[in-house]
Amino acid sequence: MLSRIAESLFWLNRYEERSEGMLRLMRTNYVLSLDKGPSEMNSWLPLLEIFSNKSYVEQIKLAANHQEVIKHLLIDPENNNSLIANLTKARENARGMQDHITKEVWEQVNYLYHLINSKSIVQNLEENKQLHTIEHLQKNCLLYTGIADSTMPRSLSWCFMNLGKYIERSILTIDILEKHYAGIDFDLKKEKDILHWRNLLFSVSGYEFHLKNYRSNDSSFNVAHQIIFNEQFPHSLFYSLTRIKKYLENAVDENKIKNKQTIIKEFGRIYSNVEFTDLEWINKIGMSIYLQTSKYNLIQFTNSLSQTFFSYS
Repeated sequence: MLSRIAESLFWLNRYEERSEGMLRLMRTNYVLSLDKGPSEMNSWLPLLEIFSNKSYVEQIKLAANHQEVIKHLLIDPENNNSLIANLTKARENARGMQDHITKEVWEQVNYLYHLINSKSIVQNLEENKQLHTIEHLQKNCLLYTGIADSTMPRSLSWCFMNLGKYIERSILTIDILEKHYAGIDFDLKKEKDILHWRNLLFSVSGYEFHLKNYRSNDSSFNVAHQIIFNEQFPHSLFYSLTRIKKYLENAVDENKIKNKQTIIKEFGRIYSNVEFTDLEWINKIGMSIYLQTSKYNLIQFTNSLSQTFFSYS
């Protein structure tokens, strides 16, 4: 496989995963912001910190106007992390390698691009149909995931698509955790009831999972365990890293690269830092440091992955 094809497959799924994650967070925040609660996480500021290229001062000012926030996150072409920017870049990557994806995948990518660029989106936002718009876009992003899963051959193309998907999911999971646990100064011993963590759990589609699987009242501890370590929860950091491990090994074996052990060992250190760690140790060294280090290491691994598989030289 050509390196540019592998790179396009990788970034196609990164942009699609980022788009779906953004819409999930937006829907959660919009619905919960209607409650008059004390939680700062019902503010739009954390989303702007993740998905906006504006300065912090501009973000604070913008966060007070939910209509403008939604427009900025969805359709602002000057925001490099807006939905319209992500779906445009996803389509650009898909268009150049249509022979390596199924017709159904291409049609859904193309549909999402035309949907976010349609006049109806702007009109709905002007008519205060923000929630309807967000939900419609989110359902179509989820439809892309289902179409890709049910139509793509389990070939090398599938490996690179999923490497992009789960790297993006891992980084976004860390970002979401960091924003929410900053509210309790990253101290897992601070007791907060489950209502405090609703925004975080809904943001990772994990509220129902939590109620069914965690019985104790130590919610601050349990929520962190679910989102970092629970191997059955599809948005946990450990689950995503497990999928990266699988697809990385497949990609390495099929490509027969020279520095096979180097890239495997680099990722192995990231994986071990989750597999062989517990919350007591994280609380001891500092949850903020742990999350920032994990994110930094993932970004460095992504750079190594790019040099290994996508370098044109």
